Amino acid sequence: MADLILDGLKPSVAALAAPLVDHLVANATTLRLGISKSPCGALLVDAGIAARGGLEAGRRIAEICLGGLGAVSLSTSGRFPRWGTMVTVTTADPVIACLGSQYAGWSLAEGDFFALGSGPARALWGKEALFEELGYRDSADQACLVLEVDKLPPDVLVARIAEECGIAPEKLTLILTPTSSLAGTVQIVARVLEVALHKTHALHFPLDRVVDGIGASPLPPPAPDFVAAMGRTNDATLYGGDVQLFVTGPEDEARALAEGLPSSSSRDHGRTFAEIFTAYKGDFYAMDPMLFSPARVTVTALETGRSFTFGAFHEDVLERSFA
Repeated sequence: MADLILDGLKPSVAALAAPLVDHLVANATTLRLGISKSPCGALLVDAGIAARGGLEAGRRIAEICLGGLGAVSLSTSGRFPRWGTMVTVTTADPVIACLGSQYAGWSLAEGDFFALGSGPARALWGKEALFEELGYRDSADQACLVLEVDKLPPDVLVARIAEECGIAPEKLTLILTPTSSLAGTVQIVARVLEVALHKTHALHFPLDRVVDGIGASPLPPPAPDFVAAMGRTNDATLYGGDVQLFVTGPEDEARALAEGLPSSSSRDHGRTFAEIFTAYKGDFYAMDPMLFSPARVTVTALETGRSFTFGAFHEDVLERSFA
């Protein structure tokens, strides 16, 4: 097992997440999860394909995605009268937790199977250019990867994931969370802070100046149709998400970051995600990448204590999407 602190400076997301994975598996019956072994020996956790799963399973999976560096909670709020359950995310290290672990940056394909991998195994693989910018790479003898899929991955791909992580297949855990499932809905909406960090990176704000952050989005009801389910989980953040970042550096740069972060800065803002997705004929690359961000963002300049808020919630869009 990797040390909890990698190189004495940065935390090991694999080590921190390992006990969370063990606890998830140990409580599989209570959490309504399916546990099986792939032919090559990896552990497969079904959180919504054949097994029912649930909200609590999704909450725990979201914390695993954060590499053990974050807390995810479900609570009630009066922000949106009809959609009163909020998914709230806090982290001890937002950049490593969100971008070094939670971000779905590992593209996996085998035959007609495709998935994006997120979670602590990404930092073992470490081949995304993002890890060079973060100056971060993990080391461990076991790994966990979360896949947003509705079918089991081919075993040849499972074995390849283990090989890419430099571990034995029996030391690999894959958690499978369909978009349309309760668990999948929670773990996707729990990316509200990660979405803000990813756009912060896209806006070329220095990530080493992001000290802390907190985010919350309303929990949508799951939808059996994939496009509708994907739309609802995205709309939760695009039109109902709220994030606060705490940064160092000049106050005017904190204000500029706050102004550029909200989803309202995108040309595609104002329609439900399903409407946008359909308009672009399902081509993600044709969509404005600046759309993927919270509805409202506050950035606090720590040196002066001033905060800057831009963006707004759009309950009307949420109503069209969630109802």
